[in-house]
Amino acid sequence: MLYYLFQYLDKLDVPGAGVFQYISFRSAMAIITSLAISTIYGKRIISILQRKQIGETIRDLGLEGQMQKKGTPTMGGLIILLSIIVPTLLFGDLKNIYVILMLVTTVWLGFIGFLDDYIKVFRKNKKGLAGKFKVIGQIVLGLIVGMTLYFSNQVVIRKHVEIPVEKIASATHPVIQKDGKAFEVIEKKSNLTTIPFLKNNEFDYSWLVWFMGDKAVKYAWIVFVLITIFILTAVSNGANMTDGLDGLATGVAAIIGTTLGILAYVSGNTIIAEYLKIMYIPHIGELVIFASAFIGATVGFLWYNSYPAQIFMGDTGSLAIGGIIAVFAIIIRKELLIPILCGVFLVENLSVVMQVSWFKYTKRKFGEGRRIFRMAPLHHHFQLKGYPEAKIVTRFWIIGILLAVITIITLKIR
Repeated sequence: MLYYLFQYLDKLDVPGAGVFQYISFRSAMAIITSLAISTIYGKRIISILQRKQIGETIRDLGLEGQMQKKGTPTMGGLIILLSIIVPTLLFGDLKNIYVILMLVTTVWLGFIGFLDDYIKVFRKNKKGLAGKFKVIGQIVLGLIVGMTLYFSNQVVIRKHVEIPVEKIASATHPVIQKDGKAFEVIEKKSNLTTIPFLKNNEFDYSWLVWFMGDKAVKYAWIVFVLITIFILTAVSNGANMTDGLDGLATGVAAIIGTTLGILAYVSGNTIIAEYLKIMYIPHIGELVIFASAFIGATVGFLWYNSYPAQIFMGDTGSLAIGGIIAVFAIIIRKELLIPILCGVFLVENLSVVMQVSWFKYTKRKFGEGRRIFRMAPLHHHFQLKGYPEAKIVTRFWIIGILLAVITIITLKIR
């Protein structure tokens, strides 16, 4: 909203109003505002939750220090949601299709998580919202995101197609000249995404339906939407499972959000994209404002969520931050980097799948279930091995930083 106000003031030649046209300035304002909301108003929200006795219900798993957390305020994801939405509304371009999709994702998954927490806390139902309803909500959101990205005319990539110099006059698109060569600048719809470590690092979704011949391009949207649903559901649930120790999911999410913000910036800057030889996506730079708000929200929430936690985010926060990360990566066409960047979420998710699958298999074969880990998700395995909670969290953060660095250097390592 302030973006449009200062855009109008700039037209009136009001001194200083033009600074709002810079993404870097608005990103800085977004992160400052987000931090202020999450730290200042976060404390007030914690007090309200404590007065209303909206505390976490702890299931005794025999973990050290676990029962001490009983009664700690939950539903703190409301702080994260508020700290993301308000700065984005203030400093973002609300006509930008990418910003709209991110706001829809935030509100949608935040609402599903809120319903789950509400049922647990106020209805005293430990199971919360039935799993099938969560999945249905994620599938519907995946359909909305996938089909919008595939069919919207605002979603394009820019390609430089070399043409003979003598054909410059007859070119139907803008032309640039570089090193004695002429390139036609074309913005078009595309099925392309980024695939890491390969020299020609572009992957076309229509290749997955190559057997359909000439119809492959026409029906590639089905594959893209299905992959979008799978990624959104997997990352969202992965973040939810990771949220089991004080500050773990919050810190890892902040690291991932910072990395995605960097990737969005380089993908939306024509000079840097050309230098790195990566896909340039027009208008994607606006997502840096959203990423900044996300970073400020998670770091600010970490102020109260770090060990020993004064508040838990609940599903209100964990489902939302996982979905935000997934949709953001898909929008900037870096979804194939998710297994690297979100490696902590992936391992936590896989540890549960492996544990349950192996337990069921061995019970069927040997008459008693056996375990791979002492407990799943993986962070509980290390707790039972005697590692202090704060040490586990810090080491997971370090691994998250390492994975983030690897993700960024894939821009050059091919």
